[in-house]
Amino acid sequence: MKTLIRTAVTAVALATVTAACTSSAGGPPAPPKKTTLGAVRLVAYNSCDDMLAGLREKAAANVGPWGFGGVMPLTARAEDTAAITPNAKTAVPEHSTTNVHEAGVDEPDLVKTDGNRVITVTGGTLRVIDTATRKVTSTLKLTEGDERVFAPADLLLSGDRALVLFRGFGDVMFKASSALPYGDTRYVLVDLAGEPKVLSTVKPQGTYVDARMVGSTVRIVTRSQPTIELPQPKDNASEAERIKANQAAVRQAPIEAWLPKIEITDASGAVRNDVVKCERVSHPADYTGTSLLTVHTLDLAQGVTATGTDPISLAADGDIVYGTGTSLYVASNPRWWSVFPMPVEDTPEVPPAEEPTPEEPKPTPTIPPEETEIHWFDVGSPGPPSYVASGKVSGRLLNQYSMSEHDGHLRVATTLTSADGKNSSSTVHVLKADTLAKSGEIGGLGKGERIYSVRFIGPVGYCVTFKQVDPLYTLDLRDPAVPKVTGELKITGYSAYLHPGGEGRLIGIGQEASEQGRTLGTQVSLFDVSDPASPHRLSQLFQKDSGSEAEWDPHAFLYWPKTGLSVIPLTQQNESGALVLKIDDSGVSKLGMIKHPAQRGQDYQPGIQRSMVIGDTIWTFSQEGIQVNDAATLASQNWIPLR
Repeated sequence: MKTLIRTAVTAVALATVTAACTSSAGGPPAPPKKTTLGAVRLVAYNSCDDMLAGLREKAAANVGPWGFGGVMPLTARAEDTAAITPNAKTAVPEHSTTNVHEAGVDEPDLVKTDGNRVITVTGGTLRVIDTATRKVTSTLKLTEGDERVFAPADLLLSGDRALVLFRGFGDVMFKASSALPYGDTRYVLVDLAGEPKVLSTVKPQGTYVDARMVGSTVRIVTRSQPTIELPQPKDNASEAERIKANQAAVRQAPIEAWLPKIEITDASGAVRNDVVKCERVSHPADYTGTSLLTVHTLDLAQGVTATGTDPISLAADGDIVYGTGTSLYVASNPRWWSVFPMPVEDTPEVPPAEEPTPEEPKPTPTIPPEETEIHWFDVGSPGPPSYVASGKVSGRLLNQYSMSEHDGHLRVATTLTSADGKNSSSTVHVLKADTLAKSGEIGGLGKGERIYSVRFIGPVGYCVTFKQVDPLYTLDLRDPAVPKVTGELKITGYSAYLHPGGEGRLIGIGQEASEQGRTLGTQVSLFDVSDPASPHRLSQLFQKDSGSEAEWDPHAFLYWPKTGLSVIPLTQQNESGALVLKIDDSGVSKLGMIKHPAQRGQDYQPGIQRSMVIGDTIWTFSQEGIQVNDAATLASQNWIPLR
């Protein structure tokens, strides 16, 4: 199956963007330098006026009778690889870290540790737990006077600095002036040296998408929509009339409606308001004008300096983030519910009232092509990133594991479904990393099925598709121009997450299923992939009528290569806890279950979300508390309540 890949024209890297929005005493600003990069033309807005005109027209063409379509979907984020942290000092116990996709690129999670202490945020309160005494040593309320006590939060940790990322609840097309432009998204920098204290709070306009940290530098991606007050529709107004009125409002909106705003509060409580400048906004050739991606840069070691978060913006959409040490990719999956309205110019005029009024034709919605947009930012240098390239591939990504950068190329796995939903097929696209232009592709994977998991390890790829049985495909990606399938394994059920298990081994977490495709319960598989032409399953552990959070959130998966210890959350009909396994070269075996104590007034165990190894103990985390168990015997040693 031939799959079309179109590379979008991209905006110039920030290093070459000139401040074209204001005049200087020396005369009008020079136009931005036009640069070529391979086959990709780099473009920037020529001025604020140019930017406003482009955004107005693009947004007007995409506004519908009710605004800019649906909100962004909630996405299951998937990340990987719990690293072993060696002893930096003899006093620091050996410990696991967050399971991340790329080594050296940290990802936000519910809990973090440096071996000596554990930091977590639950119910809006940050807590620091000493791993030696296993006691909470300090707390910091981050939602004082705030009704969002249960706002979800993620953490990043570097030295004595923690960054708490409170997720917003979505951004909307504003129809009332009373709407809050900052939503609920907040990034709180906390000093952990001594008694914890807030150093600064950043409130960006829009919704938090995701973040990545290399060293102590964090790149945070937010998504915002223009703050345009749309007119109240008249009674019995047709869709065409609503569209026309909304388009008129969009075409009158000022540039401030699009430029993302940032509110920064320092430790003293002083507030300053920033806005992304026009010269820091770029655009690909094909964009809707209905959303902007903003990348904030924050060095936890330095804190929020005079430059704020050094934001840059891109007139694009995005909901999946993948990062390496030098690259940040933001991808936007297609939204099936988005429809492009029929242009008002093509809408028939309504006859005068005195004449008979025929039934008015309604705009015919069209399903946009199922394409995924990918935007690449260069984060290899200090300071703000540079936007370098954008591209498109056909189909839909599963999660960030659908992307992988290796040896100058980006591999992207997608599933393309027909408009009627009856046919589907998956493809692995290989793009040049510097331009996102097509190098090669291998299609026709899992016809009639969709991708359930993907893993790229160096020049090899693994892809699982499923409908009734689980084909595990092994892919040879050494030649980017001619990727190929080298092997296929068909078994019942599927793996929703794939993890490297050592030389020639691959671990799969997913569901067993009947031959008719009905899921039966959690399964953990160990695959022998030493021979790419003949992958086979060495071992399987099956837990009937159960599910695991690790299937859709690999942060919940713990694998400790030193001993083969593995822990995953498990929920069954009558109990929940953490399943403890041993995975060695030959198979998967069950060691036991860790359960948290039922709380007062409850007759069930709290659901365990995360686990980590610290020294010779296993620490497990739920919303109710933290439990410490002996790693060898699984005997419970401590319970640390969090409520």
